[in-house]
Amino acid sequence: MPIVRKSRADVDMPKLLAELAASRPRTEAEIEAEAEEDGGAMTDEELATAVVVYPPPTPAQVRALRASLQLSQAEFAHRFGFSVDTLQQYEQGRRVPSGPATTLLRVIESDPDAVLRALRMPPRRVAAATGAHLDRD
Repeated sequence: MPIVRKSRADVDMPKLLAELAASRPRTEAEIEAEAEEDGGAMTDEELATAVVVYPPPTPAQVRALRASLQLSQAEFAHRFGFSVDTLQQYEQGRRVPSGPATTLLRVIESDPDAVLRALRMPPRRVAAATGAHLDRD
């Protein structure tokens, strides 16, 4: 079976989940056979040296992160070194955070005060997380 690459926006997630739920689970033998068919399957050695790539956050995740910190767009942008325009574009889905911006957003989510300390800004007590977390796939 050929590999078809799709962006996250191209995937109909409810349909995909329904198809997966309706299909019977594959056996280990079937999985092994499919892996052998796939010429691009990774060996254990390749897998051990593979580099983890974190997907960028969705617009909803960026908005939820900012909301969980109880900051306006201008406050969040100023506090963490983004331009207001860039933050607005992330939140509206017109622009996707790059690798470094994705990393910064993940660190802000994990420990915003650590970012503020690194930027030598006074810490701001952050409200308890609202459960809006970036996926760590």
